[in-house]
Amino acid sequence: MTIICLLVGLGLIVLGADWLVEGASSIARKAGVSEFVIGLTIVGFGTSCPELVVSLTGALEGNADIAVGNVVGSNIFNVLFILGLTSLVCPVSMTEGNRKKDIPLTLIVTLLFLAVGLNHTLWGIGEADSLSRWEGGLFLAIFAAYVAHSFLKGQPAEEGAEESKSRKLWMAILLTIAGLAGLIFGGNLFVDSATDLARMLGVSDKFIAVTILAGGTSLPELATSLVAALKGRDQLALGNILGSNVFNILLILGSSALITPLSLASVTSIDALVLTLSMILSLLWAYTGNRERIDRWEGILMLLFFGAYYTYLFINQ
Repeated sequence: MTIICLLVGLGLIVLGADWLVEGASSIARKAGVSEFVIGLTIVGFGTSCPELVVSLTGALEGNADIAVGNVVGSNIFNVLFILGLTSLVCPVSMTEGNRKKDIPLTLIVTLLFLAVGLNHTLWGIGEADSLSRWEGGLFLAIFAAYVAHSFLKGQPAEEGAEESKSRKLWMAILLTIAGLAGLIFGGNLFVDSATDLARMLGVSDKFIAVTILAGGTSLPELATSLVAALKGRDQLALGNILGSNVFNILLILGSSALITPLSLASVTSIDALVLTLSMILSLLWAYTGNRERIDRWEGILMLLFFGAYYTYLFINQ
């Protein structure tokens, strides 16, 4: 029964991703907004819903390890695994705006989180590493400015894709909502089933939280990015990944810290290093090889780093 639930969840994720990409692309063209901006905001928020639910639940129950560990693990998974795998399947194109603004901005948000959260380790401030309520409020204020800036400064919609333009707006919205519902419900079903299977195999709760839970809540991003890339909408895929990472830090951790101050005691130096390295690699790929895309060999390197990190987690669980 657990395996059946696992497969049903996977099926809902794949179907939901297809609907979400089609619906979001149609809305983007109807609204005259680029697919990258839609991926960065609407799709990025939608695919981050599982992380939002998990982290807020952890914060409400006073479990900071779940709230923080889920976001850190998900952001690493998003870049090293999802972007790496998507680039391996289909090289992801980059625009000048991606290279000079979008990727550096995501890196800055990541460094801001580590600089503020690891306040004791890095700067000797306070008694322990943590995110306070006022820092959570600051993250939410930056998040609001980020979303507003994305819509106001986003590039206009690309030409082409007449089939998306011809779809009625109400149908595109319905398709997007149905896609999000499929992703979220399917993701929850998949995570619960995978966790049950892992426990049957005797894997520790800590390893489950950092890998299966973080990876499982990122399944919507994985499915959406792969489907978008295969449909030739790799700007939607890249926007989804970058947007999800920014949403995870600014919105999810900001909201969670506002509910209750979050301890970052569970974030090790290795976790912080890998999180930073993942974004540095993304920025590096923008200036190596074919500068107009993330090539397959770059995707392979990201997957190798991801495999090394998960091997380390498994050995040290």
